[in-house]
Amino acid sequence: MNKKPELGDSPESTGPDGVRRKILSLSQDYFGALGTPVFVPGESSIPASGKVLDASDLEYLVDSALDLWLTSGRFTEKFESLLAATVGVKHVMMTVSGSAANLLAFSALMSPKLSRRIEPGSEVLTVAAAFPTTVAPIIQNGCVPVFVDIDPATYNVRPDLLEAAVTKETRAIMLAHTLGNPFDLDQVHDIAKRHDLFLVEDCCDALGATYRGRHVGAFGDAATLSFYPAHQITTGEGGAVFTNQKPLARLIESYRDWGRDCWCPPGDENTCQKRFGWQLGDLPSGYDHKYTYTHLGYNLKATDMQAAIGVGQIAKLDRFVHQRRTNFDTLKKAFEKEGLEEHFRLAEATEHSQPSWFGFPLTIRDSSPLLRTDVISYLEERKIGTRLLFAGNLTRQPAFENVNYRIVGELPETDKAMERSFWIGVWPGLGREQLSYMIETFVGMVRHLVP
Repeated sequence: MNKKPELGDSPESTGPDGVRRKILSLSQDYFGALGTPVFVPGESSIPASGKVLDASDLEYLVDSALDLWLTSGRFTEKFESLLAATVGVKHVMMTVSGSAANLLAFSALMSPKLSRRIEPGSEVLTVAAAFPTTVAPIIQNGCVPVFVDIDPATYNVRPDLLEAAVTKETRAIMLAHTLGNPFDLDQVHDIAKRHDLFLVEDCCDALGATYRGRHVGAFGDAATLSFYPAHQITTGEGGAVFTNQKPLARLIESYRDWGRDCWCPPGDENTCQKRFGWQLGDLPSGYDHKYTYTHLGYNLKATDMQAAIGVGQIAKLDRFVHQRRTNFDTLKKAFEKEGLEEHFRLAEATEHSQPSWFGFPLTIRDSSPLLRTDVISYLEERKIGTRLLFAGNLTRQPAFENVNYRIVGELPETDKAMERSFWIGVWPGLGREQLSYMIETFVGMVRHLVP
């Protein structure tokens, strides 16, 4: 693969490199000409989530497009390296989405090439108050999800219930850090270690969150990220799997790349220096390693254009996370000051954590006369976007009618979240004007809806 100039290089003003530089400069001019929309309270939309892009993101995207290298390449390598350094892990593999990342992480842990693996039919501990694709890979791989209830203050798993759910059939724990709020990693990691269970951290909503000073995702056997526009940074569609275990990283790459045994990057050949020297399975000796398959895999590779945007975005991650925390704190203080806690239970950060808040979750109290449908309708009519807590209770979703799963105890808090919880935005595109309008609207709503 030909090496192209990185952004900031100074090629000659003539020839392809000079034209490239002119195009990149014009892309910045174009972005600047777009301007910034003026916020008009009550007329301008305030989405629950969104992306924040600048001229550098467009420049990276255009630079990648000019390569005409349409699969993973130089920007993918750079983005994976920057992610690894940011999170503090050894291996990062980019993929097409956070959902694909969850599928790859779990599938790799079932690989026959592992000496200790998750067997089909095994039980996997998780929660039903989740996004579907945190749990779907468990079922898609022929295993049984075991659901326990959540802590109403953090919306995360209750570790004591997790401990009680372990049986001789349990092989793994797969949980998300709900809305960017880390679950209790001390206790969950301890349970996994004592019972010899794999731990998969779904960090799709939580990039930038820390627990005892370490980034989430650095605790489990594998972890996942999503770069959908709603998340802390975006590549449009996109995701990543990461791990500190080199053998597991190779398996994740295999499942991502058609199930092949070869580990050559796109455009490279004979990385192992014995491409025609392998003898695997019942294949003839010397069968081309690039066409040797050890797993029933997928093609879940991302493009270099997606990764290029990620390179621009990750440079702004700290600022984005800081703004999310600031917006969350602003809303929480205002809700407390305006007496809105009488009607809404506010979320709490997990002890020892610094969340990277994905949203501002609210649960209507049992004592409040407010109905969620009325609350959401009032907000949406006034251009304030809302979202429910994902699937609410997965076991009550139509897709689970014929699924084999187990529930430990009952799920009262999960059901309450399904019936009474929702969240509003804290993403970094929201500033003082939007937050002030949101608070004023909540105060007016309570006055209007409460007798």
